[in-house]
Amino acid sequence: MTLPADLRDTLAKITTATLTTVLLKKGLRNVWLRGTRPLKPGQPRLVGRAFTLRFVPAREDLATPESWSSPISTRAAIEAMPEGCIAVVDAMGVTDAGIFGDILCARMAKRGVAGLVTDGVVRDVAGVLGTGLPVWCQGAAAPPSVAGLTFVAWQQPIACGGVAVFPDDVIVVDDDGAVLIPAALVDEVVKVAVEQERLEAWIMREVENGAALPGLYPPNAENKARYEASKKAG
Repeated sequence: MTLPADLRDTLAKITTATLTTVLLKKGLRNVWLRGTRPLKPGQPRLVGRAFTLRFVPAREDLATPESWSSPISTRAAIEAMPEGCIAVVDAMGVTDAGIFGDILCARMAKRGVAGLVTDGVVRDVAGVLGTGLPVWCQGAAAPPSVAGLTFVAWQQPIACGGVAVFPDDVIVVDDDGAVLIPAALVDEVVKVAVEQERLEAWIMREVENGAALPGLYPPNAENKARYEASKKAG
């Protein structure tokens, strides 16, 4: 599951806004995981392979405190998480039952998990923040997961925030939320995204110098030529 360090470092410099634009140009419109907001302002941009977890609606005979000791449990899933992964949890958008609390998040942090992304909520917010594990979610709720959800699997395809997420897809997450890059497209997307960031930085400098937007953003033939010349000069 490990993402090559050079690829990870490059992606860590690319905004999710740029990535969604690049993916849109490739025909992928549904890549932004809805409801994934930073639990704490100022969390760093993270990049990692997706380690998926899936909940289904609570069923009274299965969603019990005793289920936490089952071989199929969030506890067991956490022990399977490799260092550097981003845990992506399908909580079906449920916002009245916290999927993880401070103890589980502390264990994830101890194992070197890069972060937690979910379309649900967490509980024990003060404790979760104290673990240092970066979290993107829809907020907080005091009740435990079994109050509204049943945990069923990990490392299977899931739907998180309305997006299909497969194990080993790449997740990039920042202040704008989480964006998925299909595993097979990562190298291609990175190459295009790096150039897009470079172009937009040039456009921003032009705007700061007083340039008007028509013909600049997006650039017409004249401005494309100016941009290419600036690359050679730089």
